[in-house]
Amino acid sequence: LLKYIISIIYALFKSMIKCTSFSQGIIMTENEEYHKRLNEDSLMHTPEFVIKPRSHTVWEKQCVRLHCTISGWPEPRVVWYKNNVSIDPMAKPGKYKVVSSYSVHSLEINKCDFDDTAQYRVSAMNSKGEVSAFASVVVKRFKGEVDESLPSPRLRKYFRIKPDYGVKFETNIVEKFGVSFGREGETLSFGCSVIIYPSLQRFQPEIEWYRDDKLLVPSKWVQMHWSGDRATLTLSHLNKEDEGLYTLRVITKSGFETHSAYVFVRDADAEVAGAPGAPLDVHSLDANKDYVIVSWKQPAVDGGSPILGYFVDRCEVGVTHWVQCNDTPVKFARFPVTGLVEGRSYVFRVRAVNKVGMSHPSRVSEPVAAMDPADRTRKGTSAPWTGQIIVTEEEPVEGVVPGRPRDLSVIEATKNYVVLSWKPPGDKGHEGVMYYVEKCVSGTDSWQRVNTEIPVRSPRFALFDLAEGKSYRFRVRCCNSAGVGEPSEPTEATTVGDKLDIPSAPGRVVPTRNTDTSVVVSWEASRDAKELVGYYIESSIAGSNAWEPCNNKPVKGTRFICHGLTTGESYVFRVRAVNAAGISEFSQESEAIKVKAAIGGNGVGLTQHSSCGVGRHAAPHSPADTHLTHIANSSERVEGGGQNTDHTGHPTALNEGKQELPDSRKSSVNSSPEQEKAGERERGRRGSASPTPPYGITVLECVRDSMVLAWKQPTFIGGADITGYFVDYREVIGGVPGKWHEANIKAVSERAYRVSELKENMLYQFQVRAANMAGVGIPSLPSETFKCEEWTIAVPGPPHDLQVQEVRKDSLVLLWKPPVYQGRDAVNGYYIDIKEADADFEMWRGVNEKATHKTFMTDLKEGESYVFRVRAQNKAGVGKASDPTEPVEAVTKPGTAEIVVDVDDDGVISLNFECSNLTADSKFVWSKNYMEMTEPERMTLETKGNKSKAIFKTPSEEDLGIYSCFVTHTDGASASYTLSEESELIDLFHFYTELAVELLEKGRVRFWLQAEKISANGKVEYVFNDNMIHQGEKYKMNFDKNTGVIEMFMESLGKEDEGTFTFQLQDGKATNQSSLVLIGDVFKQLQKESEFQKKEWIRKQGPHFVEYLGYEVTPECCVRLKCKVANMKKDSVALWYKDGREIKVNEKLDFSEGVLTLEIAQISKKDAGIYEVVLKDDRGKDTSTLNLTDQGFKDLMNQVFSVIANSSTPLKIQSTEEGIRLYTFVSYYNDELHVTWHHKDAAIAFTERIKSGVVGEQLWLQISEPTEKDKGKYAIEFFDGKGGLRRTVELAGQGEETHDHIHRARVAGGLPDVVTIQEGKSLNLTCDIWGEPVPEVTWLKNEREMVSNDHYILKFDSGKFASFTITCVNTSDSGKYSILVKNKYGTESGDFTVSVFLPDEEPGKKK
Repeated sequence: LLKYIISIIYALFKSMIKCTSFSQGIIMTENEEYHKRLNEDSLMHTPEFVIKPRSHTVWEKQCVRLHCTISGWPEPRVVWYKNNVSIDPMAKPGKYKVVSSYSVHSLEINKCDFDDTAQYRVSAMNSKGEVSAFASVVVKRFKGEVDESLPSPRLRKYFRIKPDYGVKFETNIVEKFGVSFGREGETLSFGCSVIIYPSLQRFQPEIEWYRDDKLLVPSKWVQMHWSGDRATLTLSHLNKEDEGLYTLRVITKSGFETHSAYVFVRDADAEVAGAPGAPLDVHSLDANKDYVIVSWKQPAVDGGSPILGYFVDRCEVGVTHWVQCNDTPVKFARFPVTGLVEGRSYVFRVRAVNKVGMSHPSRVSEPVAAMDPADRTRKGTSAPWTGQIIVTEEEPVEGVVPGRPRDLSVIEATKNYVVLSWKPPGDKGHEGVMYYVEKCVSGTDSWQRVNTEIPVRSPRFALFDLAEGKSYRFRVRCCNSAGVGEPSEPTEATTVGDKLDIPSAPGRVVPTRNTDTSVVVSWEASRDAKELVGYYIESSIAGSNAWEPCNNKPVKGTRFICHGLTTGESYVFRVRAVNAAGISEFSQESEAIKVKAAIGGNGVGLTQHSSCGVGRHAAPHSPADTHLTHIANSSERVEGGGQNTDHTGHPTALNEGKQELPDSRKSSVNSSPEQEKAGERERGRRGSASPTPPYGITVLECVRDSMVLAWKQPTFIGGADITGYFVDYREVIGGVPGKWHEANIKAVSERAYRVSELKENMLYQFQVRAANMAGVGIPSLPSETFKCEEWTIAVPGPPHDLQVQEVRKDSLVLLWKPPVYQGRDAVNGYYIDIKEADADFEMWRGVNEKATHKTFMTDLKEGESYVFRVRAQNKAGVGKASDPTEPVEAVTKPGTAEIVVDVDDDGVISLNFECSNLTADSKFVWSKNYMEMTEPERMTLETKGNKSKAIFKTPSEEDLGIYSCFVTHTDGASASYTLSEESELIDLFHFYTELAVELLEKGRVRFWLQAEKISANGKVEYVFNDNMIHQGEKYKMNFDKNTGVIEMFMESLGKEDEGTFTFQLQDGKATNQSSLVLIGDVFKQLQKESEFQKKEWIRKQGPHFVEYLGYEVTPECCVRLKCKVANMKKDSVALWYKDGREIKVNEKLDFSEGVLTLEIAQISKKDAGIYEVVLKDDRGKDTSTLNLTDQGFKDLMNQVFSVIANSSTPLKIQSTEEGIRLYTFVSYYNDELHVTWHHKDAAIAFTERIKSGVVGEQLWLQISEPTEKDKGKYAIEFFDGKGGLRRTVELAGQGEETHDHIHRARVAGGLPDVVTIQEGKSLNLTCDIWGEPVPEVTWLKNEREMVSNDHYILKFDSGKFASFTITCVNTSDSGKYSILVKNKYGTESGDFTVSVFLPDEEPGKKK
């Protein structure tokens, strides 16, 4: 009550605030008030939660009330939900009470019990939108009944719950439902009885139902009932959406049990015979203000004639009147419905039509509101109309014409409609915008407005009535009260037509026997199918051509179990693929198959699950619940021709809750040896049968949550090759074994497997069964009990899979696989143990004293039976021994053959093996070094009858090794042959290096190879392009039989020499050859290299260059051109040229120690050109050229600039009369040098106040009248074409009058700015110089240093006075003069201009 009063006070407080706002506002005119009252829509807004409901935790038997306050206009309709199921107070009188009064809404739950623990939702909806709020209620029980902290059922982690106070619940599902068939419109109920022990009066399990792995919730279509001992599911008014695999899950605190079965829903009888079935799965893909895109799936039954299309109907929520949305049927299974009222909710249905008539309507879709997604969450701020005028203090804002819409695109296009989407403009003013859509035919510029009457409000639009096959472009304009904006960028041309193709027909269909009433059908998926919905399967009694659908809801996989077939009848099957564009053509019909149980079965096939008769399927699970690892191959688990899969034939994962094997498996788990032998005899009478059980299960590795198992092959494989193995496991708690679980769904081909997702420190037992083409055999006896704990030992684990081959009277070959667990270090060898089969355990003895990898056992006693075992070793020591082999008798069986080596007349070498006791299934298996050769590159394997041959292609050293041959399905027929360097066969083998080619001096070409152990009778034939070639002028041959080197020489290569060169060697019966192909680019490159080598040899006969002409830059910035020469004589001449003009010797030409140099001081642009050096004498001439133009000269100057930059001194600062000067010195300045001054890392823009320049080797920056802004870091950057170099200095603005400044060199004064003097006169100027130490004084004319002579007299007296005198001035003395003074503390200059005039000219005229 207190909360209710507070909410009323809060509403009154808001009203008072609005009244205050009104009293402070501006009074509207009567005309404005009149229009305000008429336009009530402006006050409508979406519902808003003023106060949201809050969550509660209560004790059992207490009452709880959830309440909230909601505003909105029109007044919203409020609905309460529990776990997304609407609450009907009339359904449970006295349990719920719903009250709504003055915008305050409440839900009262009376006498809460544990089932009231849930998430509650309150939803408010009006024509402007819908909002929701959530609250949770947790009901606790008193301690001593059930766990007081029991969480919400939906959040329960079933696999982590511990038993209640040590009580373990055992759950059994009995009286199980089976495969069910229903028809549309009917009501179907099914369920199971549940027995829970012990039975507690106050404890009830949680019951969950699933359809195709999706949790079901109560609705008007689905009702669930739990009576305390029976769970029932009722499907009212069946539709094809209800078809699927249904799973019941019974959950207790000790785990859960599940049971599954498939439910088929057939079409209802059509109103008109031949009409199609109803579409299914109608739902909305996209919803906004202006339209809703409705999607559906096509029916499996077309009534015997193709479906022409579909009609979509809509109905507003709350009424019963259906409106047809499209005038003509649409074939595409998506359709945008327009003409909706914004804010209202609609449901949809679809009807199919063919030439006969109309189908029943589909099941209606879920309601959807016609509004933009953003509007669903946007909260309105207006109040409902109350007769008062609320005016804010904001100034009126002028309307702004909106900008262009953005990102316009075509998001969907069919032959019936096109859907556009775009983004609102960035500048749209303070009011909302609406849109006009325009179209034009591609290739024209005639735009036509589509929505001429009413602009759309949503940034999406569907266009109809477009001509199929035509190409269009589209654009959009924004509009508001201020006007219509500019159009958006038009879309690319879009051709009207279906973009999604109907899928191709599925591939080959293969039926497989399953049970007496079902068949497993598999097929190849449709190729390149886009947006595939699934497949429909049809069956027909062979020869009848009367087809019936096997499923009425598309299945995603490529396997399906077809039920409801007649036992003993022969059926054929076909499949079609489905997507939104339509249904594909039928696949090819399958072969006919007779419906009966699979081989070795008892009527139990793929649909066996737990202890019932439906498809084995796990209920929904989290990824952590899955126990599947190491899927080795595609062979799937088959029992009696079946397999453990879901109904669609896909392997299913196991849940961690208890699952038990089928009853048919239970009977064989603990089979006695007598039963196994009897079964083996029975299978022998039938011919092909499933294998006997494997045996000898051991653990190869163990980590915290997984174990690697190994086992031995069955003693009888059933007359057909074993295709794989299946592993089961079970927990052992307190010495009591639990129920068996599958570890792998698909068969593993190896006799080792890692079982994952085990529990650490838990005890487990395992069993293994083998499978062949006849089915899965009975399981092995349970293994020993193994503990799942991580191995931490340093030594290796045991080797495994020991096999014995090549058994003879005194020897055999023992093979094994390395240990899975390697220990701390890698395995470095093995120890083999042996003992007589009937000897005691203590009689084991080692075969080898040192670790080895050898497998050959010798010194056996004929007729004695032995067993063997192997131990692995690493650096830490020797590990556990493997399981011993079966007893092996050392005897050479009659008919045992060895591998025979043969060399035919053509010198072809082969290994031959013959077996006299072959069976129909026997195969010859060749190995090298006991590794099977499946597709050998160096050998050819041939088998004819009982003989097999391994033929060497091109024998070489790579072929050394042990070759063995093993024959399957025999009593161990096998043999080996060792091919080593000491073998007698090596004399028949000629190991060659491959034919190679190399270039010699003068460009000669040498072809050569080397053979080993050539006899005196050996001979060679040389072949070019299949033609024999012989010794002569062109070819020179050499064959050294002592070294085995075979050579052929050619002086040069011509165009006619392109082809294949072959050396053929024969020595007795052995022949071999090696070829070298020289064609195309390979030949051209070799020919080019040969010609080059020949020219080089000729060049080097006279004076020549060892190193061609290049350059280097000295630290003094002098460019030195140099080259290295050889084979020079006294009369050899070296001539330098630039641009074809000879360079005189007096230009610093030098030659010493084989190096020829030319120095260029103070290089400039005039030095650019092409330089050439010519060496010549009577033996010949050689030339070297260096291009120093364009890029070549630029690269040279960049190197010069780099030297200059590296010679620069650190930046210094000095104060001058004008301000501050920054400067640096370089060893040499070049006019082409490019430097940049920076201030605070930004390039300086030079002005009258800030200037830069060069005086001699000084580069300076002058800042006149500096200010605070001039403080900061300054830098000068030298450009050298690469990274450049930068010198920096910090101008702090304080302490500038330092010791350096006091003693730096200065020009104190005395020089004028301009001197005008008559020709013939003398000029004398004097200035004061100051600085400590005494500065150096330099005079410059036009920035060139001056030297004192008779005409220019330059003096510096007493270290203080500098004088400048020009005797007998003439006009050539006119120019700019400077004095530069420098000491270690700084540099300063003074400038003046001299102007000379003739006596008869006016003074001031410069010459």
